[in-house]
Amino acid sequence: STVASDFHVLMPYLWFSLFQIGQLPMTFEKKSREETCGEGSGVEILENRPYKDGPGGIGQYTHKVYHIGMHIPSWFRSILPKAALRVEEESWNAYPYTRTRYTCPFVEKFSIDIETYYKADPGDHVNVFNLSPAEKRQTILDPIDIVKDPIPPHEYKSEEDPKLYKSVKTKRGPLSEDWIEGYKNKPGKYPIMCAYKLCKVEFRYWGMQSKIERFIHDVDGH
Repeated sequence: STVASDFHVLMPYLWFSLFQIGQLPMTFEKKSREETCGEGSGVEILENRPYKDGPGGIGQYTHKVYHIGMHIPSWFRSILPKAALRVEEESWNAYPYTRTRYTCPFVEKFSIDIETYYKADPGDHVNVFNLSPAEKRQTILDPIDIVKDPIPPHEYKSEEDPKLYKSVKTKRGPLSEDWIEGYKNKPGKYPIMCAYKLCKVEFRYWGMQSKIERFIHDVDGH
């Protein structure tokens, strides 16, 4: 069919897009801080308003557009439709709960939805998102230790290394290899926070759903 043929032609770009979109939670927050706002800048804020009865209760809703075309080669950009060069981000910030949803108009049946709870514990909360037994069976747990987990050489910055950093203001740090165990042995000795994140990926295209969803989870997880 024509649809199948068009989809086949667009597959190389789709895999490229999914690789970049799969890393959105790690990269776009940084881009938002580094780049000025506006359509020509890479980050465009469409809406920013408070809400009273939404995810997490009372919070702030923000709708952004990331124009990813400026981050890919111009020759590649010239052959793609405009809808393929933008990713939309909706966020609901009701700290200690937040939710962020990423979509791409070019891939209508695709989304990444991330919920976060910030808790004052060392990561031992059993079911912070109140998942059903069926949902828990489909969930893969991936604990992250900011001290022990490896960092790619091109992303490493010594000034951000928790094994080296010491806060001038609070006098806390640097962290030792057994910092989590140290807190558990002496709870309350120093403040601690764990960010619990639930990442849901949806790619509703017949024959490719499971493979693509697993691919994005793997990319985002690394």
